[in-house]
Amino acid sequence: MKKRIGSYPRVRVEGGGRTVVSQAGGVLLVETIRKTGLDQVISAALTPWRKPRAVHDPGKILLDVALAVALGGDCLADVGMLRAEPAVFGAVASDPTVSRLVDTLALAGPKALSVIRAARAQVREYVWQLAGAAAPDAGGQVIVDIDGVLVLAHSEKQDAAATWKKTFGHHPLMGFVDHGSGGSGEPVAGLLRPGNAGSNTAADHIETAELALAQLPKKYRRGRQTLIRTDSGGGTHEFVAWLAKRGRWLSYSVGMTITDAIHQAVLQVPSSAWTVAVEPGGEIRDGAWVAELDSDRLTGWPKGMRLIVRKERPHPGAQLRLTDADGLRLTCFATNTTSTPIAQLELRHRRRARAEDRIRNARATGLRNLPLHDTAQNRIWLEIVQLALDLLAWMPMLALTGKARRWEPRRLRLRLFSAAAQFVTTGRRRHLRFAAHWPWTDVVTSAIQRLDALPNPG
Repeated sequence: MKKRIGSYPRVRVEGGGRTVVSQAGGVLLVETIRKTGLDQVISAALTPWRKPRAVHDPGKILLDVALAVALGGDCLADVGMLRAEPAVFGAVASDPTVSRLVDTLALAGPKALSVIRAARAQVREYVWQLAGAAAPDAGGQVIVDIDGVLVLAHSEKQDAAATWKKTFGHHPLMGFVDHGSGGSGEPVAGLLRPGNAGSNTAADHIETAELALAQLPKKYRRGRQTLIRTDSGGGTHEFVAWLAKRGRWLSYSVGMTITDAIHQAVLQVPSSAWTVAVEPGGEIRDGAWVAELDSDRLTGWPKGMRLIVRKERPHPGAQLRLTDADGLRLTCFATNTTSTPIAQLELRHRRRARAEDRIRNARATGLRNLPLHDTAQNRIWLEIVQLALDLLAWMPMLALTGKARRWEPRRLRLRLFSAAAQFVTTGRRRHLRFAAHWPWTDVVTSAIQRLDALPNPG
């Protein structure tokens, strides 16, 4: 009988292996870049910042950093894990070269930001065409969620300040296109702000909405087919008036603060006017009702605006607020959609909570902290983070199906990107052979086949 020496097998560890590739699943992101033409478009956009005798292309450098962030990196130096696998990721610039490029783009300011954003918008339109029925506009409407993110800072970085949650850092506003229940979402706006920036600042919401609309295909930059959703931070006269302005005609679903006037109006709503709230499957939402307040409460607001309120039993342990009534939690939102029952409108607005998932994924993809000191540098970093999130949204949209289509970045990294493979060269062709025993090898290979089947960019 052999004695047990532990719960895990003992293996000898030594260096010198030559044919094994780590992070081999990252080839999914590389192939996504190639098939969408993102590398060509970014390289063309950053041509003005390429020196005549430069060895490394600025577009490739920026995409390499975005790839590193998508694979789990959180600083510029993490591009080193790509540099270690040139067979998969190609030639990768040194850390000083990467830092110099970021500094150069930061000095260029709005000019560099605008060309990077324009390149992303161009590729996004092409990706949605490739995705077909899986694209976020397949149903004829695009939904953009705008929400704030608190990014903590542990050192004296430029524009870091005390936040409304009594922490210290920055308070950027982000915009995400909602992919619905069958997918995730992709970033379309990132406005870097100091930590003490207000949650209800209309000018910041307008600028973020403009950035988001500029990322959409041209036909969605105005008109009712584009819906802007926000929490109560967007419930200001100026922002709602901007959304409803003649010629823009955007749809909106904006959270509103429960004022004393709204509270008194809710108390006067007769019981017969309340409609039961519904769940996504159409079943009744237990303990929740919705009603529309009369237009007398909308003096000074844009024409066509509707005010819808929900009352609901609070969750166990939740504390009621002064604005709640009869032991029920009150929430309110405004919309200009007219041809939909109020229960469906309330469900549509409640789905704005998916923006919290997008924010959680952004924090797990380079937005846990801002690694650089100057605000101009961190604006470039924020664009890199959005590029990484774009890749993490586009790859599943184009290549994954079923439950894998909804996997968040951390699960993608754990199951797909971190998979190792053997690098084999036969017949002058290079192959990555993933381990047959890895449970998700078939997911990786099937995804690669779907990407291979897509047309090459023109």
